[in-house]
Amino acid sequence: MSAAALRHLRLRHLPPCSLSGLKTQSRSPLRSTFHRTMATAASPASVGAPSAGPVTKYRLQYEPTPFVVSSVHLDFALEPEATVVTQTTHYKPNDKFKGASKDMLFDGAAPDDLKLVSICVNDADITAQCDRHAKGLTVPASSLPDADEFVVKIVTEIAPAKNTALEGLYQSSGNFCSQCEAEGFRRITFYYDRPDVMTKFTVRMDADKEKYPVLLSNGNLVESGDVAGTSGRHYAVYEDPWAKPCYLFALVAGNLKCVEETYTTKMSGKKVTLRIYVEEHNLDKCQHAMDSLIRSMEWDEEKFGLEYDLEIFNIVAVDDFNMGAMENKSLNVFNSRLVLATPRLATDGDFYRIEGVVGHEYFHNWTGNRVTCKSWFELSLKEGLTVYRDQEFSADVNSRAVKRIDDATMLRAAQFAEDAGPIAHPIRPDSYQKMDNFYTVTVYEKGAEVVRMYERLLGKDGFRKGMDLYFKRHDGCAVTCNDFYQAMVDAANGGNDLPNFLNWYAQAGTPAVTCSSSYDEAAKTYALTLKQTTPSTPGQPSESKKPLMIPVATSLLDSSTGAPMPSVTVSTDGGDATTMEGPEFVLRFHEAETTYTFSNVASKPVPSLFRGFSAPVKVTVDGQSMDELAFLIANDTDGFVRYDASQRLARTAMNACMDAIPEDVAPCDCVPSGELASSPSVSQYLDAISTAIDRVVAMAPSGIDEDTLSFIARLVVPPAASEIITDVPMGTADPAKVCRAREAVLNATAQRNKDSFAKLLAYVDSNEPKEYKPDPTSMALRTLKSVCLKMGVRAATVAGDAAASEAVYNDVLERYRASTNMTTQIACMSALNDLKKCPAREAVMEEFYNTYKEEKLVMFKWLSMQASSGCTGADTMEKVFEEHPAYNINNPNSNYSLLGGFCGNLSQFHTPEGYAWVAKMVKKLDTINPQVASRFCKVFARYRQYEPTRQALMKGYLEELSKIESLSENSREIVTLALNDQ
Repeated sequence: MSAAALRHLRLRHLPPCSLSGLKTQSRSPLRSTFHRTMATAASPASVGAPSAGPVTKYRLQYEPTPFVVSSVHLDFALEPEATVVTQTTHYKPNDKFKGASKDMLFDGAAPDDLKLVSICVNDADITAQCDRHAKGLTVPASSLPDADEFVVKIVTEIAPAKNTALEGLYQSSGNFCSQCEAEGFRRITFYYDRPDVMTKFTVRMDADKEKYPVLLSNGNLVESGDVAGTSGRHYAVYEDPWAKPCYLFALVAGNLKCVEETYTTKMSGKKVTLRIYVEEHNLDKCQHAMDSLIRSMEWDEEKFGLEYDLEIFNIVAVDDFNMGAMENKSLNVFNSRLVLATPRLATDGDFYRIEGVVGHEYFHNWTGNRVTCKSWFELSLKEGLTVYRDQEFSADVNSRAVKRIDDATMLRAAQFAEDAGPIAHPIRPDSYQKMDNFYTVTVYEKGAEVVRMYERLLGKDGFRKGMDLYFKRHDGCAVTCNDFYQAMVDAANGGNDLPNFLNWYAQAGTPAVTCSSSYDEAAKTYALTLKQTTPSTPGQPSESKKPLMIPVATSLLDSSTGAPMPSVTVSTDGGDATTMEGPEFVLRFHEAETTYTFSNVASKPVPSLFRGFSAPVKVTVDGQSMDELAFLIANDTDGFVRYDASQRLARTAMNACMDAIPEDVAPCDCVPSGELASSPSVSQYLDAISTAIDRVVAMAPSGIDEDTLSFIARLVVPPAASEIITDVPMGTADPAKVCRAREAVLNATAQRNKDSFAKLLAYVDSNEPKEYKPDPTSMALRTLKSVCLKMGVRAATVAGDAAASEAVYNDVLERYRASTNMTTQIACMSALNDLKKCPAREAVMEEFYNTYKEEKLVMFKWLSMQASSGCTGADTMEKVFEEHPAYNINNPNSNYSLLGGFCGNLSQFHTPEGYAWVAKMVKKLDTINPQVASRFCKVFARYRQYEPTRQALMKGYLEELSKIESLSENSREIVTLALNDQ
């Protein structure tokens, strides 16, 4: 399942053309005790009715079910207010079950959401003998036959039209739709709702033929027709030949149309019918998603030798969806914003995300569906691996260097922050209450980085061998992260362990690596010492944490030419010397401290470390001068190292500005001056950035390649304020101060390079194709255009010349009016977005709304833009946008846009009024959609990071939420964890 729709909160794909960093605001000792302070918990093995309150589940208490499922037949009589579901399931005793009780403990939603009509065993009604409780249904062993196989028939009734939680079966725009991952199936019927219970499903559904002409489920359509004896109802029967867990079940029924194409597989020549179902008026918006699906299928065959295994693949786009998309076998359900796109209505970032998420869900067919996870604790097994695969796909079809920078930037801004807070957890946690709360950037993106480290350590060929063995061993099974690790080391590491690698699965927190070095001129040796520590996280003190296997991709650069040494001879702490061929080699760093000694080094080198962001760690290089950082920016051949050097210089400059900019200074006046401007911290950063910009400008006459265009657009953007806040000492963060410092650095960059940005904008104007294309080169040009427009507006504003500024603002407005693609229009809006009392901004906002107010997906962009503006305080959010017709509190996308945009607006959110408004909205949301509400609870969870005044306010709202008796389990879990973080 993709979480990509949650970018306002978690950032998954940093869009190539929406560089939001430019906006003004911008067990045993290692046991994870993620639920360390929750209420007394019942073991999953408990007999009888589970507690009505929150129940904590533990990974090490896993045991299989007492019965296995041979087959399931589901029959749906679809009605909005009263859908009747008949489940007929064949069970057999499970030889692997060693528990004392053979009661059948079926998961099920609360009685208000799931009505039990009847339950029969081998046609005998045992309804009165069963215990219907808040967590499901207990069928006592005494009611079960002593037989090799028996049949359980359960009839339930549900009301999809009233299901605002959007889990299980619900309605979206009048159509029936399901979402069962992680625990939605229990809102449909009583069943073992867990990923290790795999079986073949047959699904029959009947519905009103006029209202719901399209009936879809997993697998192959084997029968359909009119329902005899009824007026106007029809039915369809689907059989899925592949065993699956219930979280992969899907059903869609509605008035939908489809676009259809055929793909012929390269491996066997199988013809696969591809269909994307949407509402009829959206048929013209599906081509990019279809093209992306075909590219994904081709890529997976070529890259991993994985061929699609059915003759039909369907995608359905729905407006109301909590997540990004869902990989249900052969019937993917997508958030509509991740399918629908045309140049007029979607940005480059939308096109890019659609390609990546379509790929992600398709790749799940093997990494998630054919091989799934044994329990939800192993979620990263499928999600981390599949994120890695979609990242590689996007890198291959776009720019690899830029993709790596974007992924690293997102991880450092979002996941490092999560690792530093009260909800920090390993990629394989040891306990949870609500699994929905574990669809996190840690499980997904950090999990992907762990997978990438296998590739770094074993090489691409070794990694492919490991993948092949993984599928050979586990196809059709529910397995664990350890099974994946074993396949990797058996296939590619001679069966030898990767020392300390498995600690990545057990430990929370972002490891910190300190690098120091020395050069012996006489001996011609260079010594590089690496030390690693992992900070304390909830339930895991630092002293209990073990070293990790960290791949350190390294080059040693000639300090005169910048050229990497072609080969090196290296030994570790007296060990045997090994020759490593350059220009890049990987150091296997797996102890608390290791010194690597390089021989025959002619002169003191400049180390290029963690190339390509080879491990998700924080790095400190002792003694690294600003000159060395500038050298890396100018000379390193690794794009990430160059980018990282610029970020380090920017941090130095921001730190210098932090206490130097007075509180009452307006954002446009935050400019380093006097001694601050001439200080090395600020001046050397500006010098390095200006030099890099000028080099790109000098390339213009002969043409600038797409990687350079994209790279320079990222190079000039300093670290996000949220990233800086994570790094300041606990209890001291002042978001306003951080934002002012960042403004100062951005304004100084714009002011100093005004002419160069103008030249680059002219280059884009001359080279951007007139016809919109979502290809890498065109996207790179538009990315740079967005940066240049923003920098131009900054420079004009800082200059203080009203007439000149107005001319610049009006030029941006006219560019907006002349543009025929959404990317440029959003770029223009974004450039003006933080200007107060600016007629051009007011005009562009009004014109955009009037043009697109009937386009729901576009309105989400407008809401997000308004909420993220420095002009929009909590008072405006409450009085204008909370009741605005463009906002719908029942729609997740609407909330991610409005609330998500405002929570990311640090200077406005981190105020007493900002906290109060968001807390009020969380309370409202929790009664409608707990899954969405709990995500917004997290914005208060890191309150201890902030200075005392803000800390007290944020904690106060958490305490207020905790006192609400009806608060959902989703939200209560987050609130309790945060308040018990000491």
